[in-house]
Amino acid sequence: MIFETANLEANEIYRLLNGGVTPRPIAWISTLSVDGVANLAPYSFFNVASCNPPILWYSQVNPRTGQDKDTLRNLIETKECVVHIVNTQLLEKMNLSCAALPSEQSEFDFAEIESCPSHGVKPLSVKNSMIRYECHLREVIQLSSLPSGGTVVLLDVKSIYVDDRLWQADTGMIDQQQLDSVGRMGGEFYSFTTGLQAFKRP
Repeated sequence: MIFETANLEANEIYRLLNGGVTPRPIAWISTLSVDGVANLAPYSFFNVASCNPPILWYSQVNPRTGQDKDTLRNLIETKECVVHIVNTQLLEKMNLSCAALPSEQSEFDFAEIESCPSHGVKPLSVKNSMIRYECHLREVIQLSSLPSGGTVVLLDVKSIYVDDRLWQADTGMIDQQQLDSVGRMGGEFYSFTTGLQAFKRP
């Protein structure tokens, strides 16, 4: 079956992209509003943009209201965030943080998520997150202002926290078997990184 995107509604295109480009890593992003409210929200349109310099990117799919989400608004105003990698231990809490809360209510409080101070930025960190990227805002690129349009956010990575249990000092790498990260699928589905298999590059 072929779908010509010019003939589809935005929600139909979303389902075809969201359900096919899988699994996607999840950026669980904490920010701080100018009023001091700690915000926490997941984004699965997310990945590494550059290693030299270290840059992450995520994309906000614009809400139907036409207003930016709290994460982007806070980033534009305060320039700082923490990107957490979600594992199975944090999955239920992460899902709770998807709730449509008013801007003055913190997802940390709503979902009873334990926090801790970050290393070099003001937004709080999720205490039980085993990998955290502390970032400064680099650039916001609005691809479309329409509902379901995309706004791409580039983040400069300033420091990286890796739980000691994951760090393999002998190889200088993160232990992929212990990372236990979760991926986003289409609909309400998630994928789990069990049964990993390594292939040597030719």
